[in-house]
Amino acid sequence: MSSRLVTRSRLLLWGGCLALALALPLVFKSGFLISLLCQMGIMVVFSLSYNMLLGQTGLLSFGHAVYYGLGAFATMHTLNAIGKDGGPLVVALLPAVGACAGLAGGVLLGYVTTRKAGTTFAMITLGIGELVAACSLMFPGVFGGEGGVSGNRVIGKESFLGFTWGPQVEMYGLIVLWAFVCTVAMFALTQTPLGRMANAVRDNPERAEFVGYDTERVRLLMVILSGMFAGAAGGLTALNYEIVTAETLNAHTSGVVLLMTFVGGIGFFYGPIIGAILITVMQIVIGGMTHAWLLYFGLFFLFMVLKAPGGIASLIAVQRNLWNAGLFGRMLPHYLAMALPVLILLAGLVGLVELTYALLAGEGVGAGDTATKVLGMQLKLGSPAPWVTALAVTGTGLILTRWIGNRAGAAWNAALATLHGDKA
Repeated sequence: MSSRLVTRSRLLLWGGCLALALALPLVFKSGFLISLLCQMGIMVVFSLSYNMLLGQTGLLSFGHAVYYGLGAFATMHTLNAIGKDGGPLVVALLPAVGACAGLAGGVLLGYVTTRKAGTTFAMITLGIGELVAACSLMFPGVFGGEGGVSGNRVIGKESFLGFTWGPQVEMYGLIVLWAFVCTVAMFALTQTPLGRMANAVRDNPERAEFVGYDTERVRLLMVILSGMFAGAAGGLTALNYEIVTAETLNAHTSGVVLLMTFVGGIGFFYGPIIGAILITVMQIVIGGMTHAWLLYFGLFFLFMVLKAPGGIASLIAVQRNLWNAGLFGRMLPHYLAMALPVLILLAGLVGLVELTYALLAGEGVGAGDTATKVLGMQLKLGSPAPWVTALAVTGTGLILTRWIGNRAGAAWNAALATLHGDKA
């Protein structure tokens, strides 16, 4: 495929993604869904910035939230400082302040953390992350203490092209534009000599040093640029929520972005995008439906580690290879056959988890005739009927999954053998 055709295809793809993202509010007019889309856009930038370290450079960081939080606090303080003297155009450019703060943090902290790679780098970033998180509560004048720092993104007496950034849908448009620019910039970075050398440092740092490259300098530059984009994401979240708390700096935020990147797939540029969207939905949507969502999240992550360590993007890549080889049609009936037993198994497991959670929470205890709401149904936890039903559904799903799964597994192995030219 010629380079001109590749460039044209990429332009069409990027343009189509931007048009689709901007058109989503026309379809999903719910305020909740628009807020969810805003959070997705921010997390896409954040996870892609983290992938610059883990996926491209091979640096496992446990303190990436530091740059995200610094960008958020810098943006909020700047917003409060300009006050009535600013306007919607100034507000639209404030994520650049967050990017500069993240870049400055990358210069300062990257100089310390990138002296070593591997486990040493991971432990240093963990220590620095905990240090900055502790300082956020020790210096309330800067970080606002437990209450954080708040502001108002609607400033100035005039609008900018009709936008004031007050309505959430306008804020969504701003997030989409910033996310698009940052995503394109990070993808372009992967095509530069620095991006290529980051991959070389990840795969074989000794050989990179042998051909004359300073691996420490490459790691430092990637940390600085990664911190810059993480700071931009922090600036967007400050404008979106109009409040920044110490939570943006803590280890939980660093852990979430790590999981987003890993689940999506660190070996592919679009992997963190998938992971950011999926984990955001799990946090907000499933988290709003059940208190046991963290358990579901942990089980899902465990499943991904055991069954698909390359992330969701790796599974997509395999299906694309099967499609190109004309083998996808052979596997499609097996995929469809697996859908029903898997859904039955999941329904039974969810039922058991929710019943157990309700029982441990003390709901319906000591009142066998009192019905408790579980999964939208009024059930009596003291009665054996809901437990037996959940166990029966789980057992049926497990048996069907194992039976159909064995056939699907054999077909899968045969398809992969054909794909790789193994006729054995």
